[in-house]
Order: sequence, then C-alpha cells, then structure tokens
Amino acid sequence: MASHPNLDPELRAGIEQFPGPVGDMSALFADLAGQREQMNAFLAAAPDPDTRLRIGDRVVPGPEGAPDLRLRVYQPEHPGQDRPVLYWIHGGGMIMGAPKIDDAAMIDYVERLGLVVVSVDYRLAPEHPHPAPVEDCYAGLAWTVKNAAELGVDPGRVVVGGASAGGGLAAATVLLARDRGGPEVAFQLLVCPMLDDRNVTPSSHQFAEAVVWDRTANLFGWNALLGGRAGADDISPYAAPARATDLSGLPPAFVDVGELEVFRDECADYAVRLAQAGVSTEFHLYPGAFHGFDMMVPGAALSVRARRAREAALRRALGL
Repeated sequence: MASHPNLDPELRAGIEQFPGPVGDMSALFADLAGQREQMNAFLAAAPDPDTRLRIGDRVVPGPEGAPDLRLRVYQPEHPGQDRPVLYWIHGGGMIMGAPKIDDAAMIDYVERLGLVVVSVDYRLAPEHPHPAPVEDCYAGLAWTVKNAAELGVDPGRVVVGGASAGGGLAAATVLLARDRGGPEVAFQLLVCPMLDDRNVTPSSHQFAEAVVWDRTANLFGWNALLGGRAGADDISPYAAPARATDLSGLPPAFVDVGELEVFRDECADYAVRLAQAGVSTEFHLYPGAFHGFDMMVPGAALSVRARRAREAALRRALGL
C-alpha cells in the first residue's frame, strides 16, 4: 500500500519514518486484550498535556441498567457561560481506544474556538456489542445537555462529532437523538466515519491492503460489534448508519474521508444521501490520503488543510 501511485508524497515520506511496518493488524487480531493493555499503559505513562485548559474526568449515569459512564471534559482556562459544546466520540474500530487518545486534537479545538469538549468513554466490543456503545454515547450526550448550565455551555449549540468508529457512532447517536425526540443537535462532525457493516462498496474491496485499517480489520471490527453478524439483513441503523433509509430531519453535517481507505465510498454515499434528504452537508475527499492520515503525519500540508476545514465548518455552524 505504501507504493500506491496516488499516495500523497508528503504523507509517504512521513510514514516511511515510522519504525517497523505501518498498518500491520495481525497483532491486534491475535491478542486484542494485550494490545489494549499496551495502549492503556502508554496513555497512563504519557505526561499531562501542556496547556492551561481545565481538563478532568466526570463519572455520570450510563444507560438504564448499565454501568456509569466516564466523560472527559475540556474547558477553557477561564470559566464562562453559553459556550458551544463539542460532544466527541473517539475512534478505535469499535474495539479499542479511550478519550485521552484525542487530547491533542480536543485541546486544539478548545484553544482555537473557545468551546467546551465532552468526550465519552463508551464500552467496547466484542465484550459489549451493539447497542451498548451507541447507548453509552447517547446517555453521555443526554447528560451533557441536561447539565449544560453546570458545564457553562449553550444547549442550543451542541455539536456531535467523532472520528473513524467514533464518527460512525456520532452519526448513529444523532439518528437516535432525532428518533427519540432529543437532545437537539445543531451540527454533526463526521471525520472518516465507519458507517457500513456490509463491506460491499468498491473501496471496501479495493483496500484489502492499506496503510491503516484494511478490509480484514474492518470486517473484524464490525463482527466484534455485531456478534459475528456483519452484513446480515436486519442490522440496525443505530449500529451501522449507512443502513438508515430516512436521513431527513438530521442536523447539518460535515463529512470527510481519504481517497485511499476502505471507508471512502460509504462516506461519499452517506454525504450525498444526506444532501438528497435536505440536510445541508459539506463533504471532503482528500486525494492521496489514507485512514487517519492527519493524526499519523500531522505536519503534512494535507493534514493541516483537513484540520482547518473542520475548524472552519465548526466556526460557521456555531457562529464563531
């Protein structure tokens, strides 16, 4: 995959600096628990972010009959009221990840935009298959809006966003909010979202090998979430938002994806279907980009461009 003729030269140079093979998912499949333990140890050993922001974890009620949730809250240095809030859902293929992996990106949003970020630590598959992850995400959103005054945020300016699996869960959480009559969501920020369990698009076949998250990894993640039933006829749109037949009445959306990734076609299709349903939608397809390119090679011109496009979309949506 590193030799793909369309790979952006600056991104290619960036991944060539990584020690060892990039994108080898075999260790993840062989020992998911061990890979999680390694990631958690890395996060625990990482120094606290160098920032004046107020960052802290809150434990709040989870879905009815489920364990409590942990939310990671990022607030500007000086307390305020009626700030916009970005309710964020981390990635990790439905099987890994934690809010802290996105510290740098969330700090950047708070520092540049003056908003508050609330990031949810949802339960992971396969130990907790659908609907546990999306129900956790919905419960955290409901708590955030209910406690808007305490957080200093405006319940009328709520963005639900996420990346990769988190982008898929963000889309699903927004669908749940629409269908359950709230909370109201002003905007959805879907960064390379994981939307379709069926794996039938051209790009889902084209990238049997990829820099990050190839077809095999995607099938693994979806089957973990769906108990081995990925592609079955009766999968809920709250698990796989691409299954939704009615996208009307959803908040305005931003969707982006790289040219060289499994999710390319499902993201493009979802963005078009949102627009066809009357949802104001902005879509970006980044040429020569692989999954998670802006996190892996953050200094590349394409990565900077992608981050600034998301920021600009948030500014417009929130009147900043």
